[in-house]
Amino acid sequence: MLSAMQATAELAGFFAAHGIWCVSDGDTLTPLLGYEQADGSRGMDRFVTDDLGESARRGQGALQNNEHESARAVLVVDGYVHLDAGRTDALIVEAVDYAGSASFKVAVPYRPRQSSTGFAVHRPKFVEVTGVQQPDYAALAQAFFAGVDSHEEAAAVWSDHLDETI
Repeated sequence: MLSAMQATAELAGFFAAHGIWCVSDGDTLTPLLGYEQADGSRGMDRFVTDDLGESARRGQGALQNNEHESARAVLVVDGYVHLDAGRTDALIVEAVDYAGSASFKVAVPYRPRQSSTGFAVHRPKFVEVTGVQQPDYAALAQAFFAGVDSHEEAAAVWSDHLDETI
């Protein structure tokens, strides 16, 4: 796997962890765009409107248009994923490596704090990978979790609430 895709997966893990940290208190995540410049510097935008759908659309537009002229970017939105267990709350993480024209989408299922059994984070699920002929999912996952671990506060929340049953 190209090192640019590893860097993109690490960025995705970092901002996915940030999103998990945000929803762990019971709130819905405000869509966020995390981005990394070629020099390694990072930034983040949040898309706040009265309508979460509109906020997500604005975030999607920013991701597609590469508004910060970054090397890579990640959009994280609160949504759902359909698993064997049924419809499940999840953070949907869309990551793009602009130079390599590659992207992937990961769902991070979670159980909201308001549930009778409390907050939990489940195993991430790769939904799609584009622009790479034969994705190395193990390497992508390893880089993703390196990104999760690099966000110290969020990694602690993730680890403390990990439920790998789903």
